[in-house]
Order: sequence, then structure tokens, then C-alpha cells
Amino acid sequence: MSRTDPHAADPGLFGPDSVTWQMHGDPMMWIAGVRALYLQALHPRAVRGVTQNSDFRNDAWGRLLRTANFVGTISYGTTEAAERAGARVRRIHTRLAATDPGTGETYGVDEPELLLWVHCAEVGSYLDVARRSGFPLTDAQADRYLDEQRESARLVGLDPGAVPADSRQLAAYFKEVRHELAAGPEAHDVDDFLRRPPVGALLVPARELLWGRVAALAYSALPPYAHELYGRSAPAPERVTRRLTAAGRLLRSIPARARWQLPPGHILKAMARLGPEARPSQYKLRRQAAILDRPGRARESNGGDSTRWRKPG
Repeated sequence: MSRTDPHAADPGLFGPDSVTWQMHGDPMMWIAGVRALYLQALHPRAVRGVTQNSDFRNDAWGRLLRTANFVGTISYGTTEAAERAGARVRRIHTRLAATDPGTGETYGVDEPELLLWVHCAEVGSYLDVARRSGFPLTDAQADRYLDEQRESARLVGLDPGAVPADSRQLAAYFKEVRHELAAGPEAHDVDDFLRRPPVGALLVPARELLWGRVAALAYSALPPYAHELYGRSAPAPERVTRRLTAAGRLLRSIPARARWQLPPGHILKAMARLGPEARPSQYKLRRQAAILDRPGRARESNGGDSTRWRKPG
């Protein structure tokens, strides 16, 4: 890349020293993303925004790849690319609405409480799957990750001050929103699709062998109340954690550069832009842990204010 390229040294929104940079390169994020879809579908108002505005059954893989591309862009792309991706999402959302079939109410999909649910279900899933699968995150680093991810929330149109900034606030949010969740018809449509997405006849065996296991593991990692809402018994958490740990070992045994060749290749592009030292690495997290876990540092990551989050209205 030319030395005169204006983006040559741009670390993007998070940069190579962030928890986001290290964690989003982990292969277990694919399983975490499927868990997030299962969880997001349990908010009736939020899931209608998807089912009523997209043909997700016929373009499911395209939708998943577009979501992965967005996360990759804002995680590893230049600041300009991340801001542009966020503006595109906000622009699309302002044009979309959903209708409550019970009341006839029409509402925008960009209502702050809906955007907040989608955000929290996503980052909460990323953290839960990463940590249970053996990714080395201390409590302080988990809090730092949630604080960093308020930038992602800003990109989709949320006020960062209205977004949980640490694990305590995230847990409080999930407790508060629990009464709004239900497994309506749309959630069961998403559930059915994720268990058996449409594929060509030749790919059916691969779907059953590979995708079926991914979806089953992602679903099993849901919190107990989600299993209850979907109407299936929750597996023992310890057994799920063992399965997540085994999957993490298997996927992380694949050479990183081979994994990063998969589209859209944002990590390799970031390394080309910033140099090989920008490579995501668990070692960096272990090195940071000694600093972040010093007394008082966890509170410094979010300004020392554990009550700053407020529900948007």
C-alpha cells in the first residue's frame, strides 16, 4: 500500500489494542452470532422489523454475510469506512416500519428501545460464547469490551450514554427487559429457519452434518429463560460450556490466516494497512490483563460510574 494513502495508519474505531480487535477475530464469533439471532427473535417488536421488511428465508445467507461484513467493517476497517457503514444502516432503518398484527400499530424499526435490544443481545451473545468457550477475558476486559461497543451502538443510531457500559449494567438491562420477551410466530419462524435453512438438494447432507451442529450449539448456549420461551428444555449449563470449550479448541486449531481468508477478509486488510503487529492475538489480552485488573482500573474503563446507563425513551 502506498505511503501516501490517507488511510495507511488509520486504526479505525477501536484499534489493535482494543478488546474488540482481539475478540472479534475469534472463530467462535460465528456461533455467537447465531445465538444472537435466536435471542433477538424473542423481542416481538424487534423481530417483526426483520420478518416484515426482508425476505430472510430466500436471502438468509446473504443477510448473514451482510451482517458479518458490517461487524467486520466497524471492527477492523478505517474510521471512514465504519462511519459510512453506520450511516448506511441508519439510512435504511429510517425508511422501514413494522406493524403489530394484534393492535394495528405501525412503528419504526429504528425506535431506540428496539435498537438497544438488538445491540445488547448481540454483544451479550459475543461475550457469553467467547468466555464459555475458553477465550481469555478477565472481568475487567469484559467490561472494557462492552464500553468499547457503545461506539457500535452509536453507529446504528443509539445514544452511547443510553447503552450498558459494563457487565453489571448489561445484566440489569436484561432483567428489566425480560417481561417484554415472548416467542411469537415470528420467533418460531426464525427458529425453524435457523434449524433447517433452505439449501439445494446437494447441500442437504452438509446442512445436517455441519450447520445443524452449529445451530444446535448456538441455541443450547441461550440463557434458561430463552429455552423456556421457545418451549424446549434447557440443557445443563455445565454440559453446554464443555461443548463450547471443545468447539473453541477445534476452531482455534485451524491456522488463523486460513480462517481470515474467508470473505470479507477484514482482518487481513487491517494487517496490510497497519502492519503485521496488528494481528489479533489472545496473547495481547493476557498482557493487558495485568494492567486492567489492577485495583481501580475496571472502574476507570467506564469513568467509574456503574449507574450511568439509562433506558432510552
